[in-house]
Amino acid sequence: MEHKGTVRIETERLILRRFVRDDAPAAFKNWESDDRVTEFLTWPTYHDMRDTERIIDEWIASYKGLSFYQWAIELKEIGEPIGSISVVDQDERTKKVHIGYCIGSRWWRLGITTEAFRGIIPFFFDEVKVNRIESRHDPNNPHSGDVMKKCGLKYEGTLRQADWNNKGIVDTCMYGLLKNEWQLSEKQTL
Repeated sequence: MEHKGTVRIETERLILRRFVRDDAPAAFKNWESDDRVTEFLTWPTYHDMRDTERIIDEWIASYKGLSFYQWAIELKEIGEPIGSISVVDQDERTKKVHIGYCIGSRWWRLGITTEAFRGIIPFFFDEVKVNRIESRHDPNNPHSGDVMKKCGLKYEGTLRQADWNNKGIVDTCMYGLLKNEWQLSEKQTL
């Protein structure tokens, strides 16, 4: 892969960008302190903004590495972040990135997460030269799977008791998109 680091990407309604320390109050308010958001995630709801500041400081330090990808999802309309999308795992040998995302519950079902995910796909295939983009979700959180499907990822199966989140040990639904599939779908839309 040809890593580029977390670069600014703009879509119709969103700016995907690096986090800055000043984002902490919005991140805490908009999603990190929301139990509904963290229900199916692997990190707990934050009850103290110092936890948000600490994680954002970690991300800022990690931006030095070109293989680190962590975007703030900034809604242009309000000028502040309402969620995040990132590479949560990657494999150089298979040229694979695994994408994770979350967004404040106030903005659920508005197509924002889909727009953010679609926004990073061309970057990873064209610029970073990945061969596979994958993601997964808890079967009890089907709306997350809807995002994956809308972005062109194909359902590949459910792994039984193969993951862990705030619910405990859970099944996980796997989705993937290969570069050649994406290229073919892009040609068909032209």
